[in-house]
Amino acid sequence: MLKKVYASAVFGVEASTITVEVNVDTGIGYHLVGLPDNAIKESNFRIAAALQNNGYKIPGKKIIINMSPADLRKEGSAYDLTLALGILVATNQIQAEAIEDFLIMGELSLDGNLQPIKGALPIAVKAREEGFKGFILPKQNAKEAAIVDGLEVYGIENIKEVIDYFDNNVPLEQTIINTREEFNKSLNFPEFDFSDVKGQESIKRCMEIAAAGGHNIILIGPPGAGKTMLAKRLPSILPPMTLHEALETTKIHSVVGRVKAHTGLMAQRPFRSPHHTISNVALVGGGSYPQPGEISLSHNGVLFLDELPEFKREVLEVMRQPLEDREVTISRAKFTVTYPSSFMLVASMNPSPSGYFNDPSAPVTSSPAEMQRYLSKVSGPLLDRIDIHIEVTPVPFDKLSDERKGESSVAIRKRVTAARTLQTKRFEGSESVHYNAQMNTKQIRKHCKLDDASMLLLKTAMERLNLSARAYNRILKVSRTIADLESSQDINGSHISEAIQYRSMDREGWLG
Repeated sequence: MLKKVYASAVFGVEASTITVEVNVDTGIGYHLVGLPDNAIKESNFRIAAALQNNGYKIPGKKIIINMSPADLRKEGSAYDLTLALGILVATNQIQAEAIEDFLIMGELSLDGNLQPIKGALPIAVKAREEGFKGFILPKQNAKEAAIVDGLEVYGIENIKEVIDYFDNNVPLEQTIINTREEFNKSLNFPEFDFSDVKGQESIKRCMEIAAAGGHNIILIGPPGAGKTMLAKRLPSILPPMTLHEALETTKIHSVVGRVKAHTGLMAQRPFRSPHHTISNVALVGGGSYPQPGEISLSHNGVLFLDELPEFKREVLEVMRQPLEDREVTISRAKFTVTYPSSFMLVASMNPSPSGYFNDPSAPVTSSPAEMQRYLSKVSGPLLDRIDIHIEVTPVPFDKLSDERKGESSVAIRKRVTAARTLQTKRFEGSESVHYNAQMNTKQIRKHCKLDDASMLLLKTAMERLNLSARAYNRILKVSRTIADLESSQDINGSHISEAIQYRSMDREGWLG
């Protein structure tokens, strides 16, 4: 007897439906075909024990299971439940007339309990597209899949629940989520708040500008000046994610199994801070079976690289193309996977190997040669993609001991959101540009026109401070964002002069 059960495989951030065909014939043997990996080949031991412990069995007949399409590699243990139910139905141990209306996935424990799977959200999206009535999966993943409207999602704890549902019509509890309610729940209560930061008003202003225009930023300062503390609070002032962005971000985290069971939808922008020993594959994604890297996990959020010169140079160089294209493509012999990677880069570094450059009271100072060697680890082309460079100085004691709280993240975010709204209107005709940091040369010429006085100020500053040619466009982009924060239609001299201050690493004496 031949029976079909449906599952799914995830490639990149998209899912493909897999048809599991189970054929039972006279004879003895268990044959699993259709390019399964070792985890799937071992599934017959888990299935046998799980069925045995729940009063069923794999009968001593010839069982052939084909996972179609046969030329697509299947991996992972998420097909255990699919295979087990296929065997039970094909061997007439249970009746399940409606089994083909459902997409069924889950990893089995030996007692029949279910373990969570990866990629529940993209699978649920595909199931709705293909017209399935429902999706049966482990309870831990149910909230994540229930984000998708128009699909019945049933979270189960044990294989017996599914058997009883099909065989004895015992109803399953449907998981229903109010997506908008989930989405709005945590918006106004960020975990890290700017009100915790003492002093550093100029740096907070810089962070606000970076958030408003989506600009990449580098913080340069001695140890203990507050660089990491400020960076961790940046997501709290970024505009709230749209529902589309939240779904996109949750999809990527779902593929690697990083969505928390109690949340379902990711409402907060991601903040990723990889260690400096990270490999280039872990950063951009890849592997023999490609997985998203840190730059994709920070999609629609912030990627924080602490102690930038400590990262291996080749690791930093592989980021150059994704920073421009806002996506990363991983090619293999048989297929190509594209992951989105539209993130804000926040980097921090000490000004010298000792960390105390230009500090006369410092215990250790570095020689010019050591300084040059340290700073040359960060390449010009990478710095070229960072719009704002700002020096962070230590906070004096009287500011640290001040009991008054600073401005909250929610208040700063209101101004940032207003500036982003202006940019959304400005670029509504463009598909690839949504905020100032993404402007190309043509758009800079169109939206960053200067009057004669401002142009003269910029010319003088570039000559006096010996700013490089690459700083020109960056200054114009940042000054456009400063003008947006003030709801100003035109860029004036004060906007230009403030933007010039944020190019400290282009000045002579920093990078030669």
